[in-house]
Amino acid sequence: MRPPPIYLDHAATTPVRPEVVAAMAPFFGPRFGNPSSAHRWGREARAALDEARERVAGCLGAGADEVCFVSCGTEGDNLAVLGTWRAARVAAPDGGPARTAIVTTPIEHKAVLAAVHQAAREGAEERLLAVDANGVVDRASFDALVRDDVAVCSIMWVNNEIGTVQPIPELAAAAKVRGVPFHTDAVQAFGKIAIDARTQPFDTLTLSGHKIGAPKGIGAFFVRRGTPLEPLMHGGSQDRGLRPGTENVAMAVGLARAAELAVAEREEECARLARLRDALEAELLARIPDAVVHGRGGPRAPHVLNISVPGTDSESLLLALDLAGVAASSGSACQTGSVTPSHVLTAIGVPPELASAAVRMSLGALTTDECVRRVSELFPALIGKARRLAGATS
Repeated sequence: MRPPPIYLDHAATTPVRPEVVAAMAPFFGPRFGNPSSAHRWGREARAALDEARERVAGCLGAGADEVCFVSCGTEGDNLAVLGTWRAARVAAPDGGPARTAIVTTPIEHKAVLAAVHQAAREGAEERLLAVDANGVVDRASFDALVRDDVAVCSIMWVNNEIGTVQPIPELAAAAKVRGVPFHTDAVQAFGKIAIDARTQPFDTLTLSGHKIGAPKGIGAFFVRRGTPLEPLMHGGSQDRGLRPGTENVAMAVGLARAAELAVAEREEECARLARLRDALEAELLARIPDAVVHGRGGPRAPHVLNISVPGTDSESLLLALDLAGVAASSGSACQTGSVTPSHVLTAIGVPPELASAAVRMSLGALTTDECVRRVSELFPALIGKARRLAGATS
């Protein structure tokens, strides 16, 4: 009998937690009302939505009026970048310089980079911060580029491909001194990093439900009171006009439950994942001495391991892993099928041939010691086979 499959792609998506399914179930049945309706069904839905908003806000150290529900991290990132840029463009500070620039890093998720490119088409100036070989933002570059003509600075808290953790509280505080709105994509950080809007001066923040055990199709967007923001969509007055449209009550309730569980379990789960990640990394490096772990020399979140083996390619390795019952990826799920090397690895100076051999293994709820043991044995064997085939065809 074949052993059970191994899922090592939690950075792409996570299984929906049973507690979340149970919390959502009534809203697919008797509690089906539209929260904008004035009758009892509507009032019941509104009460559930308001409670979910308060619970998500509590997980962020925020006020309920500072949280709106979005469909995903991509929507939140676009709202942060384009919404802040457009608001700054039409309302430059009296007597101050026009805010025409956007600052970000070359290792952001494509949701941020594409939004910045769109702003550039509308007249913004793009400025990319320098990062070191581990993906950490260079502080001198930050100080040089984040000036008082910047409409928004957006920096991912935890990189989705190599796990690098940025010093977001420090960078947000420096931006605040310059009067620059600061956004952080916390999609990979929530549940892994302590986040508290009361003490950390970011202005906007994005999180996504399906990375923390909620369903796909729901996320949350934090916007600090007083932060100018232009909505991307127009219509009703939901979410104070920032995100008009009928709210998805069931999904919001599910996100609230998942967020509370992630916060409550964060310290214990991060310690468990770090132990498993370190054990897997150590075993693979011991068995494949010339393997390269990307971002290893910098601060990393506990759930991401990105490794390249010279003389192989990620497409073939991922196919071989899948056939062996192991799910992994080559990086962001949003660029699956791309034949070009990861833009993240390219930006931190990884040579193309090594970047094209990268495999990301991301750990989570389904990862056990047995998973680590099996992959530690299986992956080196697949590497050996790949190298023998490459030698035979060369």
